[in-house]
Amino acid sequence: MNKKQSTNNLTSGWLKEAVILTVGVAIVAAAVFFFLVPSQASVSSISGLAIVLSNFIPLPISAITMILNVVLLIVGFFTCGKAFGIKTVYTSILLPVFIGIFERTLPDYTSMTGSAELDVLCYILLVSVGLSILFNQNASSGGLDIVAKIMNKYLHMELGHAMSVSGMVVALSSALVYDKKIVILSIVGTYFNGMVLDHFIFGQNLKRRVCLITKKEEELRQFIIHELHSGATIYEAIGAYNMDTHREIITIVNKSEYQKLMNFINHTDPEAFITVYTVSDMRYRPKI
Repeated sequence: MNKKQSTNNLTSGWLKEAVILTVGVAIVAAAVFFFLVPSQASVSSISGLAIVLSNFIPLPISAITMILNVVLLIVGFFTCGKAFGIKTVYTSILLPVFIGIFERTLPDYTSMTGSAELDVLCYILLVSVGLSILFNQNASSGGLDIVAKIMNKYLHMELGHAMSVSGMVVALSSALVYDKKIVILSIVGTYFNGMVLDHFIFGQNLKRRVCLITKKEEELRQFIIHELHSGATIYEAIGAYNMDTHREIITIVNKSEYQKLMNFINHTDPEAFITVYTVSDMRYRPKI
């Protein structure tokens, strides 16, 4: 591959990633404008905080979101260095731009559902799709993610816990303006938003760690290697009751592979001893 082809491939890769990020941000912005804003709830986002602040500051929600994101980016660069990268800068600025476009094109928009509860539910589902696209590209929408990283560095809080705390603070801020119903809706929405987002981001990549003790060990090993095209580890296990020695085969499979594996075991050795664990992350760390 010559230098020109390499440059073209690199440019093509950047353009493709930029398009994906733009689509993800557009989905998040649509969720905010069409569902979060009409509900008046402050669900775990800088846009939610902007909705509350718009009652005190005579600026559009898009402008307030832009100001908050820029301030947080500046604070983040000073406190955490360049950990956010160009992607977070791009998405943090693009989000209020999209919201501003919606505000200008649909200035009299109220609610698609006519119900604050349904608006929050639709927001949670739609924003989770957008954020999962961004997270799968190793990006985020900025905002509370930056707050969470600052809390992680200076308060030594785990990122997930820091996100939950900052999200709840935003949800509780609605008490400054709205009634108890909106406050409760904001808190409940923040909680379920975290659950649904976990499903969208991690649920699609969940794998299963299957541990098996079977009389058909060689057949099982061959099936895992040649049919599932997966790997396995074999350990020597000793039963505590009668101290018999067995060999335990451990493999990690995805959803479809797990079903094939269970069908094979049920057919070849219905009496096999099986334990199954859910795996959300796997990493290989090569020796340096």
